[in-house]
Order: sequence, then structure tokens, then C-alpha cells
Amino acid sequence: MPERRTLDPARPWIQLATTPEDWEAADPALLTGMLAQLHLIRAFEETVLDLAADGLVHGPAHSSIGQEGGAVGSIIGLRSSDAVNGSHRGHHQFLAKALTHVAGGRHGLAGVATPPVQEVLQKTLAEILGLAQGYCRGRGGSMHLQWFEAGALGTNAIVGGGVPMGAGNAWAQRHAGTSDLTVSYFGDGAVNIGSVLETMNLAAAWELPFAFFIENNRYAVSTNVDESTAEPRLSARGLAFAIPAWRVDGMDPLAVHLAMREAEAVIRAGDGPAVIEAEVYRYFHQNGPYPGSAFGYRSKDEEAEWRERDPLLRVAGELERLGLASADDLASVREQALAAMRAATGELLEDDPEREGKRRIRPDLWPDPEFVDVGVRGDASELAGARTLEPIGADVPMAPAKFVDAVASVMGRRMEADERIVVMGEDVHRLAGGTNGATKGLAARFPDRVLGTPISENAFVGLGGGMALDGRFRPVVEFMYPDFMWVAADQVFNQIGKARHMFGGVNPVPLVLRTKVAMGSGYGSQHLMDPAGIFATSAGWRIVAPSTAADYVGLMNAALALDDPVLVIEHVDLYGLPDEIPEGDLDYQLPFGRAGIRRTGNDATIISYLSMVRHCLEAVEQTGFDADVIDLRWLDRASIDWETIEASVRKTNAVLIVEQGARGTSYGGWLADEIQRRCFDWLDQPVQRVTGGEASPSISKVLERAAIARTEEVVAGIEALRAGMGGA
Repeated sequence: MPERRTLDPARPWIQLATTPEDWEAADPALLTGMLAQLHLIRAFEETVLDLAADGLVHGPAHSSIGQEGGAVGSIIGLRSSDAVNGSHRGHHQFLAKALTHVAGGRHGLAGVATPPVQEVLQKTLAEILGLAQGYCRGRGGSMHLQWFEAGALGTNAIVGGGVPMGAGNAWAQRHAGTSDLTVSYFGDGAVNIGSVLETMNLAAAWELPFAFFIENNRYAVSTNVDESTAEPRLSARGLAFAIPAWRVDGMDPLAVHLAMREAEAVIRAGDGPAVIEAEVYRYFHQNGPYPGSAFGYRSKDEEAEWRERDPLLRVAGELERLGLASADDLASVREQALAAMRAATGELLEDDPEREGKRRIRPDLWPDPEFVDVGVRGDASELAGARTLEPIGADVPMAPAKFVDAVASVMGRRMEADERIVVMGEDVHRLAGGTNGATKGLAARFPDRVLGTPISENAFVGLGGGMALDGRFRPVVEFMYPDFMWVAADQVFNQIGKARHMFGGVNPVPLVLRTKVAMGSGYGSQHLMDPAGIFATSAGWRIVAPSTAADYVGLMNAALALDDPVLVIEHVDLYGLPDEIPEGDLDYQLPFGRAGIRRTGNDATIISYLSMVRHCLEAVEQTGFDADVIDLRWLDRASIDWETIEASVRKTNAVLIVEQGARGTSYGGWLADEIQRRCFDWLDQPVQRVTGGEASPSISKVLERAAIARTEEVVAGIEALRAGMGGA
């Protein structure tokens, strides 16, 4: 018979409930502060539902009524420098953090709506209504609420999407030498999301000061938690990652507060993250003013049972029992909260002159339509005054260097000069510089700032995004292959790419994402793509693609100085080539937004980037074609050098765009369209293109070669272009 023994989890799992003695021992000012916040949030949410019913809320109204106890209990004891982020149902979390920031967590029952509190209520309501005075200037609405000053990092419309970002903020807090922590709120639906579980693993492995706060309201829209998982006690998720966990009645704000205090002690002591599960109940449907029973997925009896446990009633009852408040005092708090919301709506609404008895939003409070694209990315003014160098034709001494050595050298130089730069990715700290030597020597020189990550792209790139938004660090994240971005597409595009614009167009997002194109290396369909076309159609990202070692130095230096997320694309074909860089100089930037003219001619404009620039030059040499060859270098819509492109097109009247990868995800599609719109009157024929095939490259050497473009395909493209001119 085999030997058997029961295994215990590595960290404790605790069910916490309060006793009468806990209420008696609590600071009276804490309890009255809780009640004040609960009533302010409840009145706020009721107002939002009323406005939604009147058609004045454009978009969803995800009410937190019934769930206020979890947010207030966990946040009321936090510092302003502690941080929180949350999900699409996040009004209560945002308000609890903002109210604690402006009013503190301990106050009496009189004078609840002080001027700072009134301002919070009005600005939050304005944001939900989409108005210019809102915290995100009307762009965030109900689901994207952010106020950095109060430690509110932003609520999030993607289920589980904000959790990796919160972990990045926690990393920054710890490595900035503080004892602050971050709390990320998410629901029962998100506990089954990969980004949440990946982040649990990463936060535990790196001992981050991070709390995973699960608001278990039992329903993901209409699907009951018992249908979704075999373990409905959701705090059990933490045990798999050696994270201590607390399970608590979220309708009891004091119980939540005590559990949070115990978790805080672990986190602030440097012992890593914690999980807190608060069992709460949303009184209304996923969205709007109707109960779930109206849609048939839960009973009225169930809803009534939970309403009897209302957190507002619980705290009010305990205050009365302890002799800390009378019935009149309790009624006064409710009336103060309602009056505060009447005052807030009075500032934002007016009588509708076209509909008797109806209200409308004051027209002068809407954002200016001209604001629509402001803040998609920054204005690059942070590069002003930088020392620039154009390597093409530069009269400076040059030294031999392989492309991949330039990659490692310039990163080492920047890390030496700027302690904010942190490099992370799979295997970047091993194998003498990662899988290609691009981080050679960095781990030995900067052991605390070269972070080898688990294989969990969602977690580590999202963590990098959170670090960037924090502002104290500049993460450089490596995707071993660009195809892996699809694993982390939410974090790359929904989170990092949209963060600046979505939250009002102000917050910098200084992140560099490095990856390499590996076409021709035999790695097959899931490792070889060129990501330029995908990123070029995704707002928020800048893109650079160097074709020489000298350009790489200047472009990486510019990327690390920008306050926008920047994709730096490399190519394995370039890594081992003999090249050269300015001797003894790793500090210059390439001029912002300037393409390189690699060859001048009169018959056509050939445009390319990365390794295909060399193939273009070879093809021109072979065919004797007299063409301008333009190396784009900066690829994104906001940085591309239209001055150089348009000047060349007006001279040559013909364009050939050359790229190596698959036709469907190509960069050249949008570029050709834009050139024809800008330069139609100067074109003697349609813009021609050289690309790979429709399919992704295969493993077979023959099929891979057939799927990608190189010199031969450029030659064929030149001949087609020449034929279009009437040439032989």
C-alpha cells in the first residue's frame, strides 16, 4: 500500500467574522466614518440610477448598491499613498478612496458633506455623465474612474484587466523604498481569468505589496458562481500560489476592515501579497435600475434575504446599540447624503426647455468636440533639447559593432545613467543575455533591475504598464517573439495603449516593448510575425524599426526618453551582421520622426524598414533602377516622416512599399492608402507593394521561403513598377 498523508497549504486560509466585542472595541470615529461613507456612496449610486432611468447617462450604469461594505471597510483605513484599482463596477471603490483621501476615515455624523467631499461627488458624477469637469475630462465615464492624487489608479472595463497593472504599481511602491501597498478589486467572474491567476503567481514569486480583493457578489451578469467553478469559496485561489487568504462577510464593514488590517500587516511587513474575499450582493442587475429577479435568474426571496443584511443597516444598528448615535442622528446622515447629491446634480443639470418636467445636462458642461483625439499620445516635447545625430553621412569616427551588441550596449549605458530603467522578460537574466544576447552583461551589472519573468505575458507586460503609470520607473519589456503579444493583447492594446487617452489624456506611460522579427529562422507560424501593421492601427503606441546598429542606438535612446509606450522592433537577420556605431558615443538620439534616405534617385520611391532596407538596396543595385530608398525608422501615424515621403513622391511619381511579412497583417496596407490620399495628384500609377504571402511562414524551409519577401521579391516588385511606367 502506498504511504499517504494530508498536505497543508503553505499559507493560512482564514474565515473572519466579528463579535459584539469587536464592535465595542472599535474606534467610534471609525464606525461613524464608515456610516458616513456608506450613505454618501449609496445616495450617489441611487442618483446615478435615477439619471440613467431619465436617459441622462450615456452608456452603462453598473451600480454597486449592496456592495458598499466591502469597499468602505477595506479602504477607510488606507493611506492616500496606498493605491487601489478596480473593475467596471467600481464607483464605490473610487468614492471610498477619494472620500478617505479628502476627509479621512474617522469623523462624526454631522457636517458629512464638507466642501472637499462635495467636490468629489460632483466631479465623479460629472465623469459618469461624460462632462469636461470630470476626473478624466469626460472620457472615462462610469467604468474608467481615475484620480492619481487620491491613490485611485483607475477602474477597468475588462474583467480582470486591471489586476496586472495594479501589481506593477505595487512593484514600484516596494522598489521606491516605501511601505505602501496596492489593492486590486475584482469580482467572482474575474477569478477564472488568466491575467488574474498569472498575476497571483508573479506577485507571490516577487513578494509584492499587493492585495487581491475579490468582491464575490455571486453573479457574473446572470451566471451563478456555483455554475462557474467547483470551488465557490474563491479565496481558495490564493492557496495555490502560497498567498495567505481571508474570507469575510462583506455585508459587515467592520469584519472587512479587520480582515484588511490583518492582511495589511502581512503585506507591509514585506511578506508578499494577500487575498481577501468579501461576500457581497449587488441589489440590482448587471446594469441599470432593475433587480436581478426581473430577469429571472434569481428569486425575490433571495434578494430580500440579502437586503436584510444591508451594510448600512448593520453599521447603523451597531451605533445605536453602542449608544453612539440616535435614530435622529442616523436619519440626519441619510438626509445629508441626499442633500449633497441634490446639490451635485443641481450644478450639472437644468430644466429641459423642450420637455416639460424633464431635466437635461447643461450644454456648456460638455467637452469640446475638438478634444476628441487630444492625448492619444504625448506631444514628444520631452525630447526637446536632446542631442541628436543623423548617422547617415555623419562626419564622426565609427567603430565596428554587431547589431546585437549595440542592443545590449545602449541599454547598459541608459541603465547606468538612469536608475529608473528596469528590464523584464522571459530569460533576459540568463543565457548570457537572453535567447539572442540582446541583454548581455546587464544582469551582472544591474541584478535588481533585470527581472526574469515566468512565462506569463499577460502578467508581466501588464505589470510593466502599471510601473509606467506609477511614474517612478521606466520599464523595458521584452517579448521573446512578437506573436506572443496575442497572449497579452488585452494588456498591450486595451490597457497600455489606451491608458493615457482613456483617463483624460494627461498621464504619461513611459514603457518600451522590445521584440524581434524572426522570419527565415524556421520557427513556424506562431513565432515569426512582423507586428508593425497591428501596432500601427492601434492608437497610443509609437513604433520604431531600426535597420542599422547606429540607428538602433539613436532610436532606443529616443524611445527611453519618450513618455509614450514605444514598440521597438528588431530583426534576427540583423543581429549578427558586422556593422558600425559612432565610436565612444551611446548617448545620442536619432532626430524625432525623421526617416533615413539610404539612396537617392529619380524613377521611384521605395519605402521599407528593418532588414528589408538592405534587400531593397540589393534589388536596386541588381536592376539598375534609379530610385529613392527611404528607411522609415519611425512607423507610427504620429511620428512618420511625411515631409520626406511626400517630397520624394512629388519627385518620382511612383511608390513601392516593401515589407517581409504576411499580407493580411501588413504595415504597408494603411501606408499605401495614406500615400494615395496625400499624394494622389503626383502618382502616375497606383502604389505598388511587396509583401510575403497570405499565410504565416511554415516550418518547411521551402514553404517558409515562399511565404516571405527578400531581394528576389523586391526585384520582381521593381520590374512590375517599371512595367507600369511603360518600361521593359
